Amino acid sequence: MSYYAASSEPDGQPPAAEAVALSKVYGSGEAAVRAVDAIDLEIPAGSFVAVMGPSGSGKSTLLHCLAGLDRPTSGTAHVGGTDLSGLNDKQLTRLRRDQVGFVFQAFNLVPVLTAEENILLPLRLGKRDPEPAWYMTVIEALGLGDRLGHRPAELSGGQQQRVAVARALVTRPSLVFGDEPTGNLDRTSGGELLALLRRSVDDLGQTIVIVTHDAAAAAHADRVWFLADGRIADRLDEPTIDGVLDRIRALEGHGPVPPATEPGLGG
Repeated sequence: MSYYAASSEPDGQPPAAEAVALSKVYGSGEAAVRAVDAIDLEIPAGSFVAVMGPSGSGKSTLLHCLAGLDRPTSGTAHVGGTDLSGLNDKQLTRLRRDQVGFVFQAFNLVPVLTAEENILLPLRLGKRDPEPAWYMTVIEALGLGDRLGHRPAELSGGQQQRVAVARALVTRPSLVFGDEPTGNLDRTSGGELLALLRRSVDDLGQTIVIVTHDAAAAAHADRVWFLADGRIADRLDEPTIDGVLDRIRALEGHGPVPPATEPGLGG
């Protein structure tokens, strides 16, 4: 079943991100693992999208390919209409720095830099200054005001996660990817982060794509894509917590797949 809809963008505007017959294979021969299997997918500009699925379903691999952090084995990934396969390493680095923010599961903070220096690192590399109002909005929303002078080793896991999120948001990129961005946060901090991501979509026109196992996090999105065995298994528009949980149970074989929000998108 194909979920690809080429006409989803108004007035010919390209999607914020797009996968076209995208596959990623690790290894070769009998040992080959097809992490992502010929996925066609559009992420509309100015939307909040969640990707869900069991461990090993290809969620993080898909995210890495769409963000230009990994190159697909076949097919193509696009950001804002730009085919990433046509970029050399320098061009790809520039595109990621200027247009894309990414929150990693492992934080990827520089241990010798303070929290503030880590947050501002992408801007410094691009020889840009932070926008003061937006910088303070991000810092206050993530509760980092009293931790800016601390190095990563002096921060808890949740605090390190918030620094990583701030680093991804501070440049105000048009497209932000998050790999379990709330995974190391308590309920209150996670809720504040999701509210900030929602605001960045609604008020600033940014595009947010997150991988998550949390139905409550997915319910903040406009659309949820469900992956299984490297392929798209289902889609849910205007998700609710109960709706997401119903889809997950159905995909795990514990019940029938509920009707999709658009004709032809059910099981």
